[in-house]
Amino acid sequence: MKIIIAGAGEVGFHLAKLLSYEAQDITLIDCSRENLLYADNHLDIRVLKGDATSIAVLKDANVSSSDLLISVTSSETTNITVCVLAKQLGVKKTIARISNSEFIEHKDEMQFSKLGIDELISPEALAADEIEALLNESAFNERFEFEGGVLTMLGLNLSRNASFVGKSVKEAAKLLPEIHFVPIAIQRHGTQYTVIPRGDTIFKENDQVYFITSSGGVEELYRLSGKVKESIKDVMILGGSNIGRKTAKNLCDHKFNVKLIEKNKEKAFELADDIPRALIINADGRNVELLDEENIDEMDAFVAVTGNSETNIMSCLMAKSKGVKKTVALVENIDYFQLSQSIGVDTLVNKKLIAANTIFRYIRKGDVVALTQLNNLNAELLEFEVKESSKVCNKYIKDLTFPRSAIIGGVIRDEKGLIALGDFKIQAKDKVVVCCLPRAISKVENLFL
Repeated sequence: MKIIIAGAGEVGFHLAKLLSYEAQDITLIDCSRENLLYADNHLDIRVLKGDATSIAVLKDANVSSSDLLISVTSSETTNITVCVLAKQLGVKKTIARISNSEFIEHKDEMQFSKLGIDELISPEALAADEIEALLNESAFNERFEFEGGVLTMLGLNLSRNASFVGKSVKEAAKLLPEIHFVPIAIQRHGTQYTVIPRGDTIFKENDQVYFITSSGGVEELYRLSGKVKESIKDVMILGGSNIGRKTAKNLCDHKFNVKLIEKNKEKAFELADDIPRALIINADGRNVELLDEENIDEMDAFVAVTGNSETNIMSCLMAKSKGVKKTVALVENIDYFQLSQSIGVDTLVNKKLIAANTIFRYIRKGDVVALTQLNNLNAELLEFEVKESSKVCNKYIKDLTFPRSAIIGGVIRDEKGLIALGDFKIQAKDKVVVCCLPRAISKVENLFL
């Protein structure tokens, strides 16, 4: 598949990295020599310096013979223009990154496909949806749904009172007569070492553990992990950015009580008109006295989505010190995810990472039908569709020559999520969820070819 990516920022680079694992024919276009040099040194792709809105540059990238163009620069106008030009020049499909979520809400009405834009992606809208999902499952600090939620990935930090701390995976499985979840990855406390668990792997206190759950598995995890399903109703949001606005709207629509703090007076008045069910406060949210006056200690959750990552992290730490149950911080730097467990913030959200993973799912309509990167780990979650010719077809999981650095988390069959253990037989048309380290991706993919 020949793919052109316009924009070598964090979204474009992450996308190029994901696709380069699969030996796709990728051309990355950017005006910044520095961004391209980094990509060229780290990825097996072609880089092209220039303005993607230039017809000459697009022709140099062989746009007419390309299957897909993805425009993910920081400029919405540039992305729309690039997609329109590329479609006129003969590319088969286009995806544009936008910041105005109104475009997505009115996608059918506006018929963007007639302009030459096949798909629209809004990182801000995706981040807002992610934040709402995290607040709905308050005990978990990461969440990802497969096929509308028939299987769900959940991440949580193991506290001392979790019933399976000190037990092996095999021993923990005996605590319930019927298992509706399976551990797929572990990060040991204080390390950046990723463990793909096996039967003899021991759960330890403060491990960050990722599980795949089927129907009923979430309640089991609450019970066994010692976590209490807190009811979150009162939410304070710091920052009236596009993400703050969309998050506040989403939460108000679902009957949350929302206070939003925005220091820009003009923007605060706009927000008050736009979201009448939210209480908008025009003030500097970094002021601790102000937050005390606004009863931050009575809030169930605190969400910091200003344009400054450090402000978001520090504000969440302050909210945590006031007894707020759940904190979510928006961060721009993907490297911060490596520190999230030691920082003390419940969940870090990066809109660029979410956008790149979502675009990847649009791209892959074949063998890999979904992919996401676990935020705190050097691990990937992939969903494969099994073909008649696949090496795994009609085989029991225990008989597969699966790499040690990969594990099957679950199977979707006839739109139902199943936890698949060793004696499970994989069939054609099954969708299999696999967690693996990057070095194992090519080996795993070969099993599903």
